[in-house]
Amino acid sequence: MLNIVLFGPPGAGKGTQSEKLIEKFQLIHLSTGDLLRSEIAQQTELGMQAKLLMDKGELVPDAVVIGMIRSKLEQNQEANGFIFDGFPRTAAQAEALDNLLSEKNTSINCMLALEVDNEELTKRLLLRGKDSGRADDQNEEIIRNRIKEYNNKTAPLKDFYSAQNKFHAVNGIGSIDEIFNALCTQISAVYQYN
Repeated sequence: MLNIVLFGPPGAGKGTQSEKLIEKFQLIHLSTGDLLRSEIAQQTELGMQAKLLMDKGELVPDAVVIGMIRSKLEQNQEANGFIFDGFPRTAAQAEALDNLLSEKNTSINCMLALEVDNEELTKRLLLRGKDSGRADDQNEEIIRNRIKEYNNKTAPLKDFYSAQNKFHAVNGIGSIDEIFNALCTQISAVYQYN
């Protein structure tokens, strides 16, 4: 089973690359945002717990998110693997994910981090904002703050996965295919696939 944590700051190209990776390796996309929305829409017990907290403006606790991931893993036991998007965000979450995957006799194979310098990210997001209409992609100050937040919060995860020899930085500047090929090279270095 191939399990990948895909990381990158806003504007690094995670969405584009995760679609290509999902198609090539036949992975299940595990986005915590999508999971939360789905569980709430289905009115599951976990979804209702999450909704109560979200309605109060509170963060959904790790235990609830891990419960949702557990449910998704159990629904897809025959999967070739998973690509984790937006989770884990902290070392505690990464540890909880490792424990959950260990229960399922699997583990994270690699954490791939798309690295793009702050000026390029800012330029990309401002450009995206012209098409997307998203207010947070149109204000340079907000963009720079989002990038700073990402860098501050994800640094511990680099350390966590580096300690396991699973962290791999990939240059996020180049053509979509160049970046995709670099990601595939990293994956093939840690995982044998057909």
